[in-house]
This record gives sequence, structure tokens and C-alpha cells, in this order.
Amino acid sequence: MNYQIENMFGIKGKVAVVTGGGGILCGEMAKALGAVGAKVAVLDLNKDAADAVAAEITKTGGKAVGVACNVLERASIDDACKAVEDSLGAVDYLINGAGGNSAKATTGGTTVADQLDPTFFDLDPEGVKFVFNLNFLGTMLPTQSFAKGMVARKSGVIINISSMNAYCPLTKIPAYSAAKAAVTNFTQWLAVHFAPANIRVNAIAPGFFLTAQNRFLLTDEKTGAPTPRGKTIISQTPMKRYGTPDELIGALVYLLSPAANFVTGTCLAIDGGFSAFSGV
Repeated sequence: MNYQIENMFGIKGKVAVVTGGGGILCGEMAKALGAVGAKVAVLDLNKDAADAVAAEITKTGGKAVGVACNVLERASIDDACKAVEDSLGAVDYLINGAGGNSAKATTGGTTVADQLDPTFFDLDPEGVKFVFNLNFLGTMLPTQSFAKGMVARKSGVIINISSMNAYCPLTKIPAYSAAKAAVTNFTQWLAVHFAPANIRVNAIAPGFFLTAQNRFLLTDEKTGAPTPRGKTIISQTPMKRYGTPDELIGALVYLLSPAANFVTGTCLAIDGGFSAFSGV
């Protein structure tokens, strides 16, 4: 067989939808996909943020549109799906990037012995519900909408965004950990469900990357210095640093491309060795 790397990893001309595309990590994904020739629909609850990322893509010669979308409302997603198809054509790739944590679903202490507010017993059910819905339903609902066309064409790739929390729950953030575990499990379920339609479904599990959702836990708001939690994370990461958004791109392109044609139902860790280190 004549192996040509450009063909194996090529995604030029494909239509890619990125939910949460106005954020730090998914914005980087959207811009990278545009740079390698995909036509990108940047979906975000914040239309201005989506438009800003799309503008960066088009400024450098790519093709992109910003689309307002609430991933927790099916009608909003269906409207976004139609807008994307009208602007760019049939969707080949769906990256379910919308997600995040909330301070309302975060405990003050690491264990019950800390007795710091809010305790586990004080967690707001609405805050927990919001985090779980944003991460799990925010993955399921867009998949319901965008995968219909993929099934009809018997072609497509879906990438979900999981987390290291899915494998080893972190202290203080029970809702986020549980929700990402659900995303990983759902990825496997979808891979089996969609296999007869030639749709591959995989996930990426980032380690620690500074984002708007976790910055309040990892850095001091006033000084920017690492919090005790941030210091602990770095000490438990063999590469001794946080990841940078561009370091997610290789895995993303690989999983989308023909190079991964026989890969489905997997969750790829990008974590600087965090999941491999026992702490001793």
C-alpha cells in the first residue's frame, strides 16, 4: 500500500461543527481546523464570541461562520444545524466541546474533615443540575440533531470532550467529575449505536488546561499565583506544567482523519502523564 501522510491525516474541505467554539480550548480547535482546510461552524451561546473566532479563521484565508446556539435547547440546536447546512453544506464532523464547571457545584474543602463552606451538604442542587446538564445533555442534544444527517449519508465523525475526572474524580468538583464520566460512557455507547451507519465516535480527555471555568480554582484571583490546589496538580503531573490549547490539536485531527478509520469508542488522554502517575 502506498501511504501518503497528507491523505491519511487530510480533512480539507470537510464541514466541522464545534460547540463551545467561542471558548479558549474549543476556539483553538476551531481555528486549527480552519487552518488545515476544514470549513468550520463555530457554535456558542455567546454569538459575539463565536463570530470573533470565525473572523480569525476567515482573516487567514479559511472559511467559517459563527452561529448562536444553546446546547441545552433542542430547538436552538436544530436552528443552528439548518444555519450551518445552509452556509457550509452537510456536516461531516461534530466536536461536542460545550461544557464546564460552576462554583455552585464545588465544595470548599477537599474532605469532610476540612469543614469549609460550602460543604458537600450545602451544594446547590440547581448548580449540580446545571453542571451535569451542560456536560452530558450538552453532548447528547447536539448529537441528536447533527447525527441525523450523518446517518442518512452513512458517514461522519463525532468527537466528545471528556476529562481526566472521568477516570479519577478530583476533589471539590463532584458534579463535573460525574458528568464527564457520563460523557466517556456515552461515547462508548454512541460508538456501538452508530457503527452500522459508518459513524465513528471518540473522545478526548484533557488533563489540566487553564480555562475560564477552572481558573478560580487553580490561580489566585488577585495575584495570579498558583493556589494550593494548582501547586498540587503540577506536582502530580510528570511534565510539571499545564497543557496549552494547541497541544489538543494533534489528537483531534488524528481522530477526525482517515488515519483513525478503525478507531471508535476510545477516549484519548492528553494530560502530561497525570493519569499514569500514582503520586509516589
